[in-house]
Amino acid sequence: MTLLEATRQRINELCILNNMNINQLAIASGINPSTIRSIFKVVKKAPSSETIYYICIGFGITIKDFYDSKLFNELDDND
Repeated sequence: MTLLEATRQRINELCILNNMNINQLAIASGINPSTIRSIFKVVKKAPSSETIYYICIGFGITIKDFYDSKLFNELDDND
């Protein structure tokens, strides 16, 4: 699994846990919905640390909480 794939899955997981959709997350995060949607498009670039920071604000969690998932323990070496 790549960092981008793990990040996508983690955001999906947290949206489900918080009963939020992408638009609701964007509003809570104070970022443009297109920024979050771009994470889910087929691109090879992971979101910036700043974007993850604002997403964490939207979920009401810390960055440590975001990355505290087994998803990030299963990353490919060449990502």
